[in-house]
Amino acid sequence: MIFLNLRNLSLIVLMLLALPAKAEQPNIILILSDDMGYSDIGCYGGEIQTPTLDGLAAGGLRFTQFYNTGRCCPTRASLLTGLYPHQTSVGFMMGDGGVDGYRGDLNNSCVTIAEALQPAGYATYAVGKWHVTKQTFPETDADKYNWPLQRGFDRYYGIINGASSLWDPNSLTRDNQPITIKNDPEYQPDEPYHFTDAISDNAVKYINEHSSSQPFFMYVAYTAAHWPMHARPRDIAKYEGKYDEGYDPIRAARFERMKELGVIAPDAELSEQKGDWNAVEDKEWEAACMEVYAAMIDQMDQGIGRIVQSLKDKGAYENTLIMFMQDNGGCAESGGRNPNGKRIARADKPTLPPIPDDLQHYKGSAPKQTRDGYPVRRGHVMPGPADTYIGYGGNWANVSNTPFREYKHYVHEGGASTPLVVHWPNGIDAKNELRSEPSHLIDLMPTCLDVAGADYPNEFKGQAITPVEGKSLVSVFAGEPIERDMIFFEHQGNRALRIGEWKIVAKGRHGQNNVKWELYNISNDRSELHDLSQQQPERFERMKAQWLAKAKQVEAIPWPKQK
Repeated sequence: MIFLNLRNLSLIVLMLLALPAKAEQPNIILILSDDMGYSDIGCYGGEIQTPTLDGLAAGGLRFTQFYNTGRCCPTRASLLTGLYPHQTSVGFMMGDGGVDGYRGDLNNSCVTIAEALQPAGYATYAVGKWHVTKQTFPETDADKYNWPLQRGFDRYYGIINGASSLWDPNSLTRDNQPITIKNDPEYQPDEPYHFTDAISDNAVKYINEHSSSQPFFMYVAYTAAHWPMHARPRDIAKYEGKYDEGYDPIRAARFERMKELGVIAPDAELSEQKGDWNAVEDKEWEAACMEVYAAMIDQMDQGIGRIVQSLKDKGAYENTLIMFMQDNGGCAESGGRNPNGKRIARADKPTLPPIPDDLQHYKGSAPKQTRDGYPVRRGHVMPGPADTYIGYGGNWANVSNTPFREYKHYVHEGGASTPLVVHWPNGIDAKNELRSEPSHLIDLMPTCLDVAGADYPNEFKGQAITPVEGKSLVSVFAGEPIERDMIFFEHQGNRALRIGEWKIVAKGRHGQNNVKWELYNISNDRSELHDLSQQQPERFERMKAQWLAKAKQVEAIPWPKQK
């Protein structure tokens, strides 16, 4: 038996008191927007009103060299798992390409952030767009194996697929139950339903209902500003006339503001302008497309503001890590738009039978009619209402991606660069600072686990788990660099590799090996205008070989079947 005298006991007590207290686990909210460009939000140079995001940036950090994968499904798979998308089997979209990197469904060799945080005591919530499984309309409960509740989330509200009407989304789901905007027992707004507001309101609902006795992780995946261009009239009205002068003045103004803000270098160059405003026949219509796009982003920012306010009301704001980013660059897809010909007017009255309240009435991305019986118009239509369905077009996407080249789908800077706004008062001392450390979505998983004091599993549910590819950004929050070998890109045959300040990049298709690679020094040429492959032949060949080796390791090749 060991006896302690009072002196020894006092020493032990003093030693225990000297030990650092265990930090309180923060709440974590990851916010992802859809089909937006690097320069769209105000704190990255845009003229669109985003006071909430601008405020979060002013109270925290903005990353200037953060990357996504260039496309929606792979980005979501990579964000959720800390792996390159091919390692999760979501290397392309939601079809089965016949090889393991391209099965179109999250595999069992990866875990989601939610699955990794639950053992550390976190409640887990997801709202918005899921889009990492091909089982969008399952015939049995067993087909829901990759739905949010089956991948670590306690509650879910959103759409399982990738695109739909924002006035009446398809594949709408609460937890594990398919619903419609009319038969949802938990959410019936006072004004006409809009999916952007529904995402925000349900995020607030889950925060308000959450018990303060445990931390929470929340994944908020907006569909704004993905086509179709759907927004409330009051938000569209804010931007009336804003874009009447066309592409070039807006792009030039953004370029100068971006330099002033420091999100691009003072000597950055502006890539080629796409589209000739003087050649646009219906300028009112073309400007309206951008007005509605801006309104969609504005509406999203308002919703993020309600989320922030709910945290403040709950006393949770100071210890919540919020990170905002985008899934790919601005989208040059038409979404069904047609700039020529006579405008297609709305029908005077409904011409089709109304849709029953309990019916999810379409399975593709675009409905043929509204729920109250109006035919959906595509082509040369004024965007915004529920009976329209078009995108904002490639020329405006070029504005969104100022000053970079290319768009969604591609892995040039215009396709794969995204803002990253980080805000965490209790964990980050810096305010309104920039971070230029090259980083990627794969870094979000290790960052979340780092701040939560959670472990990345080697095994989960009896299955070996692929080692995480990303790096924790916590040291970058404090202004310190991280060591990294490379950042890898492959989507649809478009490919790139970033090592330090150097980047090789090529446009191509799956299965093409003979592509034109380019080499850029990103620190001097972020807009990728000066190919140095001929001046740096040894580096050029070495990086191509490194890309190929990494592509094999992460199962980006063998290529999937051509479709």
